[in-house]
Amino acid sequence: MLAKIQSLIKAPKGQFNSFGKYKYRSCEDIVEAVKPVINPLGFYLTLTDEVVFIGNRFYIKSTARISNGTEVYESVAYAREEDQKKGMDGSQISGASSSYARKYALNGLFAIDDTADSDATNKHEVPTDAEKQILRNLVFRTSLTEEQRESAFESIEKCVNYETYQKIQFRLEDLQLPLDQVTNPTQKEISKHIKKLK
Repeated sequence: MLAKIQSLIKAPKGQFNSFGKYKYRSCEDIVEAVKPVINPLGFYLTLTDEVVFIGNRFYIKSTARISNGTEVYESVAYAREEDQKKGMDGSQISGASSSYARKYALNGLFAIDDTADSDATNKHEVPTDAEKQILRNLVFRTSLTEEQRESAFESIEKCVNYETYQKIQFRLEDLQLPLDQVTNPTQKEISKHIKKLK
């Protein structure tokens, strides 16, 4: 039955990131796509969260479960709570972690591949150089050490799908320096870093 449900669910990417110029699907988009498929089949969906302590960090453990009273299918995903995030209070950080974990629990349960981007405005599978340039510029505005920057540049050059692109982007946005500390790089500086990777 799960295979049938997975084959019937089509979850379009209903959100747009104006910064990265790409479409993506939210947890809510997936839930909206799931209910019309599973409810007529007698299944219902539940999403639950649990705070767990792993190592020395707190994580949100989210479980996506469907059941018809007899059959039960579920998937679990984790998201780490950041110690702090610019512009967010504690409850907002927890909420963001919950949404992220729930989304990936749903992806796992319903076999939704976030690397497929047929609905995106981009008609290609790999981020373009112009899109990667956005990430390169972000690297120069972070508090990363020189060694960490080289690692970031390498990750950008190796990026071959939009899920990875989004993760790199979110990480770099979290590390942005205050505006008064930003020094914009020259094209020569950017080219120098790229040449090191070739």
